[in-house]
Amino acid sequence: MARILVVEDNPANMKLVLFILQKGGHDVLQAIDAEAGLRAAREQQPDLILMDVQLPGMDGLEATRLLKSDPDTRRIPVIALTAMAMRGDEEHVRAAGCDGYIAKPIDYKALLMHVERALAQ
Repeated sequence: MARILVVEDNPANMKLVLFILQKGGHDVLQAIDAEAGLRAAREQQPDLILMDVQLPGMDGLEATRLLKSDPDTRRIPVIALTAMAMRGDEEHVRAAGCDGYIAKPIDYKALLMHVERALAQ
């Protein structure tokens, strides 16, 4: 069982991701914006972060850049959750430091596959 931080501002998406991860046996932490996500990452040191890209205020890519530049959080894998599914978007999120990319709408099998792959590294 891993501790996974989900940073997501959409209540329906948060509920879905929580359900999938908890059914997969994971302990889930929640944050509804980037600032709360950064705080939780530093304080809780999760095994993995699922980061929505489009967040109010600071976006998820900037939050990821901050996490990856901080010695206390840089080792935590970050998977982007995003509605951006155009050509080049995956490269854009990876350039920000994300270790993976999941397009919305979220497919539960794909989510669990990406989570297990990230945790195994």
